[in-house]
Amino acid sequence: MTMRLPHYTVGMKTILLISRCPPYPLHFGDRLIVWHLARQLAQRGYTIDLLAYAQRSQDWQEQAEYAAFFRDVQLVEEPRRSQWAYLKRLLLPRLRFPVKANQAWSPQMWQAVESRVQQRPYDVVHLFGGVQVYEFWHAVQKVPALITPYESYSLYLKRELMQSPNVMTQINQRVAAAYERFMFTPYARTVVLAEPDRAELLRLNPSLAVEVIPNGIDLGAFKAERSHRDAATLLFVGNYEYGPNVDAALYLAREIFPQVQQVVPDARLQLIGNEPPPALKALASEQIMVPGRVPDVQPYLAQATAFVCPLRIGAGIKNKVLEALAMGTPLVASPIAVDGIDVVDGQSALVAAPDQMAAAVIRLLRDAALGQRLAQQGQALIAAHYTWEAVADRYEALYDQLQR
Repeated sequence: MTMRLPHYTVGMKTILLISRCPPYPLHFGDRLIVWHLARQLAQRGYTIDLLAYAQRSQDWQEQAEYAAFFRDVQLVEEPRRSQWAYLKRLLLPRLRFPVKANQAWSPQMWQAVESRVQQRPYDVVHLFGGVQVYEFWHAVQKVPALITPYESYSLYLKRELMQSPNVMTQINQRVAAAYERFMFTPYARTVVLAEPDRAELLRLNPSLAVEVIPNGIDLGAFKAERSHRDAATLLFVGNYEYGPNVDAALYLAREIFPQVQQVVPDARLQLIGNEPPPALKALASEQIMVPGRVPDVQPYLAQATAFVCPLRIGAGIKNKVLEALAMGTPLVASPIAVDGIDVVDGQSALVAAPDQMAAAVIRLLRDAALGQRLAQQGQALIAAHYTWEAVADRYEALYDQLQR
């Protein structure tokens, strides 16, 4: 039985949201959560002001896509941070938490934050991001504040090192770990999307108060349809500006799919998503489809025989996996791909190491009853635990705790 947390909107009305990115477009996973959480809170009567870094030229033109959720929106150009800037804060601890604008990596953002906090009575300050936004602690410290870094970047780099060891990644991983030992210390709560990220942050700094609140799904947009699925179509969806998705798609096409074809010659593979690189486009053939970003992924999820996600690198929760489960698409995934999602192997998904996934895919293609069971139980899992309403409930409860 699932217990729904109560709403805590009474007396909890005004939030300053500081984000490493704007909440649009939604095919970027870090923007998706800010958009949906802001929408949920606005619907519940919250007043929210947004300060966000602009990272793309289009960001300035897309503000109308989310303006309705906020009382006020201000974008600031994201600053460049050199390797020396990162190292200087490690070497000189007194510089780690700036106390005035000219010490911050972004004096403009500091001034915007400070101005808002001085002029408006906020109940909570909520920061989304890690190294990009942690530095504003002294500007917000008079208000209860929490930070959501999404994931542990140190964990992400550890996993990258396991796949392709090199000196530069090793150095970056050590720097990331050093930052994660101190960055979140002054904040009342640190929120990540999956348990492995929480475990890594606590390993680095056992004194942190770390919560896990996963992402959710818009069940109205990702609704399983009772349509006839293809006999042997494998699907992977990802934003290919994110390296782990490229690695997964190439591994699927080069290593897993040929093994499947040996047993199921009519199998087809669809690799859908934003900005496929040349190496991925070069794989396009009669059996492998690489169309780039499509207007809606739902028709592909509704028709695919299986969603196959052999991620070998990454951290945090995977929105594409949540979407596949919500659509009732049978899932075959690596352990990393289901971080933060409580699937049960053989019941709501088939979970296997990437080098064992071909056998799992073949098993699924040969067993229609297994596919139906995975679809039903995967969909039920999402409906019970991974909606944006449930995510907003969790954050509301957390905001309430911070004010006590």
